[in-house]
Amino acid sequence: MEQTARIDKWLWAARIFKTRSIAADACKNGRVTIGGTNVKPSRPLKVGEVVDVKKPPVTYSFRVLKCIEQRVGAKLVPEVYENVTDPKQYELLEMSRISGFVNRARGTGRPTKKERRALDDFTAPVMFGFDDDFDDDFDD
Repeated sequence: MEQTARIDKWLWAARIFKTRSIAADACKNGRVTIGGTNVKPSRPLKVGEVVDVKKPPVTYSFRVLKCIEQRVGAKLVPEVYENVTDPKQYELLEMSRISGFVNRARGTGRPTKKERRALDDFTAPVMFGFDDDFDDDFDD
């Protein structure tokens, strides 16, 4: 008897997705393919098949070594699948990671350390080097 497992259960059990419902949604939305064809969450998975998972901007590829439906510990993951992702995909991930910080729109998210210092300099009281009765000179 050949060992099979549902693709959504396998994706969850192999720790590719955090929950089974997220794995099923990925299948329904066409982000999981086997041999170039989109798969339904209930599709049976066989040992030796290569599963492609799109997690933008990268498409990961995994060769199935063991069909499981029960979640395993992180240390046992290498027994479940072999990562056969193209190295170019990891370069793409690194490039998007780098460009994400460079092209950040001003005003979005928390300020950077440089922006924070500029804010502090702008809001901090500035000493002009004048004596304390500087304001009194304009009252006359």
